[in-house]
Amino acid sequence: MNQIQIDKNFQLREFQCLGGSQLVKLDHRLIEKLQQLRDQVGSPVIVTSGFRTPEHNKRVGGSLNSQHLLGRAADIQVPGYSPEAIAQIADALGFTGVGIYATFTHVDVRTTGQSRWQG
Repeated sequence: MNQIQIDKNFQLREFQCLGGSQLVKLDHRLIEKLQQLRDQVGSPVIVTSGFRTPEHNKRVGGSLNSQHLLGRAADIQVPGYSPEAIAQIADALGFTGVGIYATFTHVDVRTTGQSRWQG
């Protein structure tokens, strides 16, 4: 599973749970939006957290209703861009969930409304 290409600039392994299980669940809309973001910034988009199992989500202090549990969210970093700058771009591209943290930006494709926050 390590080298499965799922879009022009993303591999499936980038979205695997980091809790040791290597499980992955992934919403195709998340990949489409991340590829749009990658194309717009012209720089690599580093996924620091993708899918999470309930156990791993609890260990990292994730929300009980985290979109990571559904394969609809990614925490990302883009070299040369601040989390705030990436959040603005993500917002313009139509991500329905955008959170700004000190070292990364959370983006998601939640299906129930929109959400914006600072962590």
